[in-house]
Amino acid sequence: MDHRWGFLIGFLGAVGLLGSGHGGQQPPETAAQRCFCQVSGYLDDCTCDVETIDKFNNYRLFPRLQKLLESNYFRYYKVNLKRPCPFWNDISQCGRRDCAVKLCQSDEVPDGIKSASYKYSEEASNIEECEQAERLGAVDESLSEETQKAVLQWTKHDDSSDNFCEADDIQSPDAEYVDLLLNPERYTGYKGPDAWKIWNVIYEENCFKPQTIKRPLNPLASGHDTWLEKIWGHNITEFQQRFDGILTEGEGPRRLKNLYFLYLIELRALSKVVPFFERQDFQLFTGNKVQDAENKMLLLEILHEIKSFPLHFDENSFFAGDKKEANKLKEDFRLHFRNISRIMDCVGCLKCRLWGKLQTQGLGTALKILFSEKLIANMPESGPSYEFHLTRQEIVSLFNAFGRISTSVKELENFRNLLQNIH
Repeated sequence: MDHRWGFLIGFLGAVGLLGSGHGGQQPPETAAQRCFCQVSGYLDDCTCDVETIDKFNNYRLFPRLQKLLESNYFRYYKVNLKRPCPFWNDISQCGRRDCAVKLCQSDEVPDGIKSASYKYSEEASNIEECEQAERLGAVDESLSEETQKAVLQWTKHDDSSDNFCEADDIQSPDAEYVDLLLNPERYTGYKGPDAWKIWNVIYEENCFKPQTIKRPLNPLASGHDTWLEKIWGHNITEFQQRFDGILTEGEGPRRLKNLYFLYLIELRALSKVVPFFERQDFQLFTGNKVQDAENKMLLLEILHEIKSFPLHFDENSFFAGDKKEANKLKEDFRLHFRNISRIMDCVGCLKCRLWGKLQTQGLGTALKILFSEKLIANMPESGPSYEFHLTRQEIVSLFNAFGRISTSVKELENFRNLLQNIH
């Protein structure tokens, strides 16, 4: 197994600060060097270098992306936090206040989002509904109720066969809207045997990794934990514990490299899906026509900026080689990743579960895009697209997940500066 599978470990590194690699170099002089000395230049199999990513993200992309994510279309995410864990029953719920999620009241969510959360626009939605009625009406009259239910199951199966994650049923009465700006991702204090069990199952049973790769550091091990101080900011001590090349026995710098791999994968997906968002019928529909138009303009500016990035990742290298073997590897990978998305329902911290589900769906959507190149190329210029489609849930999760990775890359610059004078 080669480095091309490292991007899955990179995903875990971004969410759970897991990673791989080891080394035995002499200790550099400063804390910044110990964390970042190996995080520079080219990224293994990629033709892209860290410095180019930093400059592109921090100064050209990050500010506009954050503005977009603050808009109504992207700040409201519908999620089912009550889905039972499919793997075990003994889940201990985190009782800390920081683990809780503040759900939206019905009147807090824009009507346009509630009524058309998965639609292109009012006009396009009406067209799509009429066309679906025309296609299904004649058939439904001749089908028994039992057969109709079977057809629905076939449709669900067909939909799932191309997806890399198991998404929530947003029509479920247990699915509720969450304002992501009021429930920011941050350290909650969720740890211990239950948290370790989650990451152990992901890392040991669902990762493609060589046997030489070490397991992540055991969070049950004793260590200094200052989370109760409730001071939000740059925790230099925690950063060193997780990424210092000496303290992590070489794992830390590899984790940071994996973060850049993940950034390139999601960046590449956004560059490939530009035609979907350029279609005239597509709107970031919330019901406010002026803001919706402004947000679509900002969205396209961001996507065209992303498309101009000169050193995009080559997704064809994922499954190169013998076609039959490559297809098997792709299917194995898809099933592993879907399994990880199901594990998110076993997380006992609701805020952790929220962001875990969102980022898993976001990365799953990115992978769906990367493996749908021909379908995207064949989309009609107007009207509904039946071959390739993204729901509002997928769009919101895709951009918010990328927003979290973009923020992480931006914060690395801050930590570099803070660690410069620490030995």
